[in-house]
Amino acid sequence: MPTYDYVCDACDHQFELFQSIKEEAKRKCPECGRLKLRRLIGPGAAILFKGSGFYKTDYRSKAYQKAAAADRSNGSPASSDSGKSGSSKKEPTKAKDKS
Repeated sequence: MPTYDYVCDACDHQFELFQSIKEEAKRKCPECGRLKLRRLIGPGAAILFKGSGFYKTDYRSKAYQKAAAADRSNGSPASSDSGKSGSSKKEPTKAKDKS
């Protein structure tokens, strides 16, 4: 359930209210009792991704992780980059074949 911001146009009382999406907006101010309450439009929720990249470390298969480790230990950084891009192109194809 979301939290909504409200402001009263009569007394300038501002507050947050935790209520259901289906519930109608409140009209009566809890401070002065007048029907001048207005729901404010907020910025909304956003998804924030922090860190080095969840897709590279969290959701790779064990086979991919072993191949990447072998590339790092056997080749130069330039060759391991090309190996990763080649194997990442094959990874979505395998996923499509399974479904």
